[in-house]
Amino acid sequence: MSIDVFESTREGAPTVLLSSGLGGAAGYWAPQLQSLRAQYRVITYDQAGTGRARRDLPEDYTIGAMADDVLAILDETKTRACHFVGHALGGLVGLDLARRTPERLTSLTIVNGWAAADEHTKRCFEARLLLLQHAGPAAYVRAQPIFLYPALWLAQNAERARQEDAHGLAHFQGEETLRRRIGALLRFDATAELASIKTPVLVMGARDDVLVPASKSEELAAGLPNARLHVTDYGAHAVNVTAPAAFNATLLDFLDQA
Repeated sequence: MSIDVFESTREGAPTVLLSSGLGGAAGYWAPQLQSLRAQYRVITYDQAGTGRARRDLPEDYTIGAMADDVLAILDETKTRACHFVGHALGGLVGLDLARRTPERLTSLTIVNGWAAADEHTKRCFEARLLLLQHAGPAAYVRAQPIFLYPALWLAQNAERARQEDAHGLAHFQGEETLRRRIGALLRFDATAELASIKTPVLVMGARDDVLVPASKSEELAAGLPNARLHVTDYGAHAVNVTAPAAFNATLLDFLDQA
């Protein structure tokens, strides 16, 4: 496991642990680091099978296994409990921790996540896997921004998108790794346990997310007894990247209160 620990300038600062989505890379959270480090100790990591943590994953890989990796990170960094922030797949990891080891979470933030994937999201992942199978990694990486960013943002950031394409292809996690990670997130279902999760939760969504409908965030917040819902009109699936100032302000407000 590849872990990055950013100490805060504030002595004795509480810890925020950031968990990425399907891409898995710690670098996804770059737009949040400066804002968070002023008040918090921050931990980021490359998820197993991705980035600097490349390895083969078992065929029956689960969100629970990803959550176990987070517990190992907390132990390794001597972190009794953390504010956990998860994007999409990372949010599922946080839900699994909240239902199994709530004492390790001070709070939980879920960004464009779900309790159980709906048919639309399943269709999107099926299309992406078919593209990977029949057209290869370059086509898969080329299509990925369509699921992450608003059309307007992509049009205005064409050069950045091209750079991300090159980086994504150079650091591609591999077809089997992707299949097993997607399989894990599609099998995950925490619906029956939501009412028993007492951790303070911020559920963040975006109405222009083409991968995960905002209704999934609304359903998730409605099922959690101690949740706050924040849904934006703009930002799409990677809202923390496309609208970082507003995202950071909302996140910090929640963390300060939690």
